[in-house]
Amino acid sequence: MKLRSILCLLLAATFNIFIVKAQNNMVVLETDFGVKDGAVASMKGVITQVDNNIRIYDITHEVPAFNIWEAAFRLQQTISYWPKGTVFVVVVDPGVGSKRKAIVAQTNSGHFIVTPDNGTLTLVAEKMGIKAVREIDEKTNRLPGSENSYTFHGRDIFAYTAARLASNKITFEQVGRALPQQISAISYQKAIAESNTIKGSIPVLDVQYGNVWTNIDEPLLRQAGIKNYDPVMVQIFDKDRLVFSSSMLFVNTFSDVPEQELLCYLNSEMNFSIAINMGNFAERFKIGSGPSWKIVIKK
Repeated sequence: MKLRSILCLLLAATFNIFIVKAQNNMVVLETDFGVKDGAVASMKGVITQVDNNIRIYDITHEVPAFNIWEAAFRLQQTISYWPKGTVFVVVVDPGVGSKRKAIVAQTNSGHFIVTPDNGTLTLVAEKMGIKAVREIDEKTNRLPGSENSYTFHGRDIFAYTAARLASNKITFEQVGRALPQQISAISYQKAIAESNTIKGSIPVLDVQYGNVWTNIDEPLLRQAGIKNYDPVMVQIFDKDRLVFSSSMLFVNTFSDVPEQELLCYLNSEMNFSIAINMGNFAERFKIGSGPSWKIVIKK
């Protein structure tokens, strides 16, 4: 009998270790709410009420209003640096209160993302893959007393569900019914190489400095024969309208060219980028970002 009791305790301990690994008591927030009012603080308050041991962090709350695409980029830019089991809440939700689904996705890497299914998972799905998706059951996974609130699901549904999941008060299966792994996605120009020409998109700007980031990675550059200190012809389009065209050197870093000179380089994500040394490229040439912005480079 004692042996059986010991075995049961060991099994329970093993199960608890597995659960802790599945959700690690950390929640990371990303929104377009800004921090001028109490919206973000309200979300953090809800999370803390569920479990005041949860550690809460931020990707950003400065996503441009309604910009689902930029939210998708900032998520995929940072998610791989966080431990397995971290729960992310991504709320850029112009369709709040509509029929768009509120979901939790589990990635192949073991991260969880609580978000409206409106395109925010586009790039993470491509980068990491989605293992499973569940629709949030709003009858059981909703902040008590918020049933008549229709415009702040970030607080009432997403933050509350994320906190319950991160603290192991619910399992992933208890979020709600399973959905097909196919999620809503935003179409854009994927990076491709054709002979000595590469086509790609401008997913985001390095907003602090005005550098232009692309989705073209180092292997594609090498495939096209582009190497350090080669001159590169760069053309930028907004839809089909040519906005910029010029040649510049492909260098390691900004100081490889004189101040105010154009350059291209690999950014911190190891993707092809364009800048002005000690200047603001996007501002000078009126360059934007998002699915409509495309780039063509050739040696």
